[in-house]
Amino acid sequence: MSSALPPYVKALLRPDAYPDHPARVEMVQTQMSFVFLTGLYTYKTKKPVNLGYLDYTTLEKRLHFCRQELDLNRRLAPGAYLDVLPITASKEGIRVGGSGETIEYAVKMKQLPRDRMMDVLLKKDGVTQEMLAQVAALMSAFHGKAATSAEIRSYGSLQMIKTNTDENFSQTEKYIGSILPARTFDFIKNYTNEFIKTNSQVLNRRVSEGRIKDCHGDLHAAHICFADEVYIYDCIEFNDRFRYSDVASEIAFLAMDIDRYGRADLSSAFVEAYLKASGDEGIAGLLEFYKCYRAYVRGKVACFKYDDPYIKDKGSILAEAKLYFNLARKYADKRPMVIAVTGLIGSGKTTTATEAGHGLGYSVLSSDIIRKDLAGVPATERHYDEMDSGLYSPEFTSKTYEEMLRRARELLAAGRSVVLDASFKKRSDRLAAQELARSAGAAFLVIECRADDKTIKKWLKERQRGASMSDGRWEIFANFKKEFEKVDEVPPGNHLILDTNKSSGNIIPLILERISGL
Repeated sequence: MSSALPPYVKALLRPDAYPDHPARVEMVQTQMSFVFLTGLYTYKTKKPVNLGYLDYTTLEKRLHFCRQELDLNRRLAPGAYLDVLPITASKEGIRVGGSGETIEYAVKMKQLPRDRMMDVLLKKDGVTQEMLAQVAALMSAFHGKAATSAEIRSYGSLQMIKTNTDENFSQTEKYIGSILPARTFDFIKNYTNEFIKTNSQVLNRRVSEGRIKDCHGDLHAAHICFADEVYIYDCIEFNDRFRYSDVASEIAFLAMDIDRYGRADLSSAFVEAYLKASGDEGIAGLLEFYKCYRAYVRGKVACFKYDDPYIKDKGSILAEAKLYFNLARKYADKRPMVIAVTGLIGSGKTTTATEAGHGLGYSVLSSDIIRKDLAGVPATERHYDEMDSGLYSPEFTSKTYEEMLRRARELLAAGRSVVLDASFKKRSDRLAAQELARSAGAAFLVIECRADDKTIKKWLKERQRGASMSDGRWEIFANFKKEFEKVDEVPPGNHLILDTNKSSGNIIPLILERISGL
């Protein structure tokens, strides 16, 4: 890769190119920038590219946008943005802030700790509702004093919103079939156009209420750092149109990105904290629309990165693009969803159901909890009845499933999606869940958890050592396995088999990919 880099970039990989002579230099790049990390500082230069929505093709333009980046980002991260420095070439070589001919410019920043970035912390379950409340308070205060004007307000007009969304679709047409399924493209485009048409009064009212501001413009998890203070950095400096927007769109951006990491529960907490801090209740009705818009934009940007010859990791970029497009598809689909999680005892059903519920923002109904609730006993009280007896008699099991479906029916009637956490060992119970979805006009997916017997035995033994709502145990496993009826009554597209021996991390991308085709 080094041989393809511009000469100044190669030079800036050497510690002697910097005034503070760091011990080492690490370089990362984005579609539009080269970023050099020296330990104490970050130096960011702009690639000489014209991507249509930005133009960095001349040195004069790159200087202008470096200064813009410094000034605009000092609004939310004044302690992180330090200076704009020339990169010079002389007989001594290429230096940052040296003497000689200026060949490039760099924004100098305080280097923020990578391990404290929100995107990193989300993957480690290191983000709390309290942390998000801090971000919400900062954004509410920022939006409260952010600039607005007749020009800025014009970017909230129906015409400008339509211009932005139309641009999304025109710029991604070339990726239909290779990255973006045609059915997904058409579904999102139709939803977007219909929403703008039917919500014109609401969108116009946002303009008259002064909700269109000079915002950050790129508020996603990778641009928030929880260090000695909360830094919200790397706003859009290259195109005012992408920064001038409804504050609802900005809040939806971060909420969407938190959803991407499989934490819709935290996403909801962030939105609630912002609503409380700002008092802007009008955001609620626009949230899904702007989430869809922002997810699609991120999918589009990933497509552009996929085309960048300097960026080699095409596989991860492809996965990123598909995830964002599938997320946008989910927001555009107004149908509720029923997910039935099935499998042998000890196969990871409850863990999967919980992750699906938290990750997608769906209500989780557990047969274990409902069974104990109906029996009037504490949820974690052990009941080691023999199979088909006591709490696990056919009659009581039937009663449990009926109650679970009744509660699900109420949630679906209110427009809520549900995850049903049960063994569903009988085909008839799975068909009843499918019929529930059909009658409610909901999409339906079966997630079947599978693990080998050795792993299940280990998990069941571990479960017995702690508190658990489940009474499943190894002693009844063999008989249970014999009675489990094969899942063959639903179409393959509605049946996701999850190998819980191997699955780790975020399962939401797998689920989103499957439900995008339902």
